[in-house]
Amino acid sequence: MAILQIQVVEGEGAVHPPGSRSSRPLAVEITDETGKPVAGAAVSFHLPGDGPGGTFLNGLRTDVATTDSRGRASLHGLQVNRIPGKFQIRIVVSKEQARAGAVSSQYVAELKGGTAAPSTGRAVHRRGIWIAAAVLAGGGAVAAILATGKSGNAAPAPAAPPAPVLTIGAPAISVVKP
Repeated sequence: MAILQIQVVEGEGAVHPPGSRSSRPLAVEITDETGKPVAGAAVSFHLPGDGPGGTFLNGLRTDVATTDSRGRASLHGLQVNRIPGKFQIRIVVSKEQARAGAVSSQYVAELKGGTAAPSTGRAVHRRGIWIAAAVLAGGGAVAAILATGKSGNAAPAPAAPPAPVLTIGAPAISVVKP
């Protein structure tokens, strides 16, 4: 059984504007253990199910390409969502009985003006942040009320100061030789 190797040759570390469609492909080169290009290998690309990420041209978070005679495969038209941050595209290649995997780091840039992108389905997470903020601000009773959703017979709790504002900074990109 051959050993396959994956090298991302274009698109690694790309920073995408929120909500944009990428104009550059994500391209990989597949070689065997001797460095010879592997033609006809199936290469699947997988985006994360939540958080920063997006969809491929097919509208899905998974797409497949086949390597050419130079062992290269690429995908075009990644449509990123509006959630800023780092995400990874999982890359899996298979040819006959041989398989290999790798990841490509990508980034969705922060929206202009430093504002956070709207969240998708994160109400429970936000509630947890408010509970934590209330506890940190010394409003244990407020946290208990928020956690249970009931006030019971407890006396009114003092108002907690406003929660601190959290912002996500610009992504950092590290280039390291393998």
